[in-house]
Amino acid sequence: MDEEISLWKDSSSQWLNLGPYTFSLVLAVGIAIGGAFFPPTFAGLLLPLAYAVWKYLTVRTRVFELTNERLKITCGVINQHIDEIELYRVKDTQMLRTWWMRLTGLASISLETSDRTLPNLVIPAIRGGSEMREILRKQVEIQRDRKRVREMDFDDAADGGLEDLG
Repeated sequence: MDEEISLWKDSSSQWLNLGPYTFSLVLAVGIAIGGAFFPPTFAGLLLPLAYAVWKYLTVRTRVFELTNERLKITCGVINQHIDEIELYRVKDTQMLRTWWMRLTGLASISLETSDRTLPNLVIPAIRGGSEMREILRKQVEIQRDRKRVREMDFDDAADGGLEDLG
């Protein structure tokens, strides 16, 4: 049996936390200004700091790993949750690069799969999105050929094209 090889491993960019970091900074400044008038308020500076650290850790600990057989998603700061998608189950991929992602060299990859637990997965704000998507596409085809899996699309017509005669 072939050995599983890691082809790509990364977590999302901290640019996802720009909003929470900005909120924490504004809150910290507000608490610091309030502390100038009422010194015990300075203890409240721990709240925006703890919030920013928590947001950092949630993004940092969500790791995506692409192997030659599956995509593994590991997440969790305190408790860890690991999910996997077999590559032959990937039906479609889409890459999204908003204006701020293009400025920072990031991309989000959206996957549509036949996996029951993760029918739609978004890998947000990763570096080298185009390259990762191409590696993923090639590995999906290799795994489909290896497992002899083909995808069939069916029309979603509820009545199957039959008229109600009753």
